[in-house]
Amino acid sequence: MKIISRYLGRLEDRRLVRNFLRRRDEKAFHELYKRHTPALFQFALRLLAWNKHEAEDVLQDTWLRAVGALPEFRWQSSLRTWLISIVLNCCRELERRRAKNSHAVLTDVFVEAYVSLEYLDLERAIAGLPDGYRHVFVLHDLEGYTHAEIGSLLNIEAGTSKSQLHHARRAVRQSL
Repeated sequence: MKIISRYLGRLEDRRLVRNFLRRRDEKAFHELYKRHTPALFQFALRLLAWNKHEAEDVLQDTWLRAVGALPEFRWQSSLRTWLISIVLNCCRELERRRAKNSHAVLTDVFVEAYVSLEYLDLERAIAGLPDGYRHVFVLHDLEGYTHAEIGSLLNIEAGTSKSQLHHARRAVRQSL
């Protein structure tokens, strides 16, 4: 059933993209935005150590880039995977800019009041991982990507992804 649902979702994405590109159909774009934004935002939040403002900026940059590049999108992957790769690249660029800025201020972790302490500890442990480890950990353990897919997204070997995941999991366990 999950495979059929995924297939139907991809067909719907194609239809919406086609309508948006051919007629600049705002309703089609709005539907694409509604379908994918929640997952993209959660992914950006995790990569950016739960900095809501940076995640919102990344999300806006992602959609701007996606709209500009959409006519060249060739459907070799799902639209969601392509959008995730744009989010990832935007986050990397932000992290590079942040690293260049020597007086960068550490950001606060924004969490809802009802979040359990264990969950908060886990999120802090993930946020404290080095960028490469955190990216692989989030993509694999939280988003469900395979090592081959992660390798493709991050331009690393699948073996490197496995190794980084192993180190990330060990670091998370040690910090808990």
